[in-house]
Amino acid sequence: MNSVTADSTAVMRIAALLDEGSFVEIGGAITARSTDFNLQNAPTPGDGVLTGYGLIDGNLVYVYCQNPEVLHGTIGEMHAKKIANVYDMAMKMGAPVIGLIDCAGMRLQEATDALYGFGNLYLKQTMASGVIPQITAVFGACGGGLSVAAGLSDFTFMEAEKAKLFVNSPNAIPGNCESKCDTASAEYQSSQSGLVDGTGSEVEILGKIRELICMLPANNEDESPYAECADDPNRICADLAGTVADTGLLLAKIADQQYFLELKEDYAKDMVTGFLHLNGQTVGAVANRSVIYDIEGNAENVSDGGLSVEGAEKAARFVEFCDAFHIPVLTVTNINGFKASEESERRLAKASARLVYTFANATVPKVNVIAGKAYGSAGVVMNSKSVGADMVYAWPDAEIGMMDAELAAKIMYADETAQVQREKAEEYKNLQSSPVSAARRGYVDTLIQPENTRKYVIGAFEMLATKREERPFKKHGTV
Repeated sequence: MNSVTADSTAVMRIAALLDEGSFVEIGGAITARSTDFNLQNAPTPGDGVLTGYGLIDGNLVYVYCQNPEVLHGTIGEMHAKKIANVYDMAMKMGAPVIGLIDCAGMRLQEATDALYGFGNLYLKQTMASGVIPQITAVFGACGGGLSVAAGLSDFTFMEAEKAKLFVNSPNAIPGNCESKCDTASAEYQSSQSGLVDGTGSEVEILGKIRELICMLPANNEDESPYAECADDPNRICADLAGTVADTGLLLAKIADQQYFLELKEDYAKDMVTGFLHLNGQTVGAVANRSVIYDIEGNAENVSDGGLSVEGAEKAARFVEFCDAFHIPVLTVTNINGFKASEESERRLAKASARLVYTFANATVPKVNVIAGKAYGSAGVVMNSKSVGADMVYAWPDAEIGMMDAELAAKIMYADETAQVQREKAEEYKNLQSSPVSAARRGYVDTLIQPENTRKYVIGAFEMLATKREERPFKKHGTV
């Protein structure tokens, strides 16, 4: 029994997301049970949510899609139970859950039951975290308690124009109003909160979700998926050295078919995160970035080369996801230290600790390419050999050490002439800051030419495919 008509918004969204004709509805006959405040007089087909399973490019997924045409998509007792049932089934089968949100919030006529439903949904999401991928797309309102559900997801997308995501609405924030700062908008949430992985039209968002599903394993016991690769694994990537500042462009150039799926691209632009295929294998990528080039070659400076709080937090969460689902991690390092500002100092030590903990704790294959600078503790944090990288490559012009050679010489020979300082800077560079020096000490495994990066990285991940590494037994870390 179908819960909604074929032309409803929920049906159309699911049809656009899944392979044609693959959706099977579950719980279509369910309606609201409450009779308080004459709720029985209101038609509630499916209790305002369409639930079931289907395929994306042949991959099994479970889906729930709220129907704004039924009590504005509000969550009541049976609505929440239907979503919880989807999670139960997805956990048994080991398949991703995709939630399409368009909800006016908690159903006031069922306040206590609705609150329990919210809590039970949080529990199901918590149990599923790290076991099956969870993806949320916001097409309408996603406020209050439901925003927590979006935060519990692994990936969240927002429709650019109509979607609203908030804990407190913009008008409920003291001193603010929606016309002053729309804190619920897709633009704000994607650039300021770090919760949203991508924005766009409904069609674009559903397309991104399909791409993402095809790159991810179905569950934490699945192997990292492989895609057919028509690209030469030994392809020379000409002019790659020119992309050292914009590592998003660098990652795209070395990827199969030169396609890189960047996530959270509007947030913490100094840190790049996303997925790419290397010889068919899905790999998670993390990279420092100081400049973004548009298609016309115009540059936007996004960082002075220092590690920011937001960049560290963004990278840590991404690496944690990759480790949970056995997805190998590639890092591209070009960092000259930590971002220096009064605001950064409030959280920078903790954020950096979280990032280094995540890299060190991850047991998946980890490869690091030092394309530019790797200075100081910030360079150590970025998946260095000392915190557990399996293979470290460096380009010939890389700089690896405590600090810039000229600055080191000025500190060490402060009382000497400028000529002496220049000579000592060159000596310091050769002895302490060059990639050759790092390689002699075993901190770099191989020096490679930039154009050969794709070949070497693919070879490293193929060699590391059978990696097995244990950690000390414990309930969990506390960083």
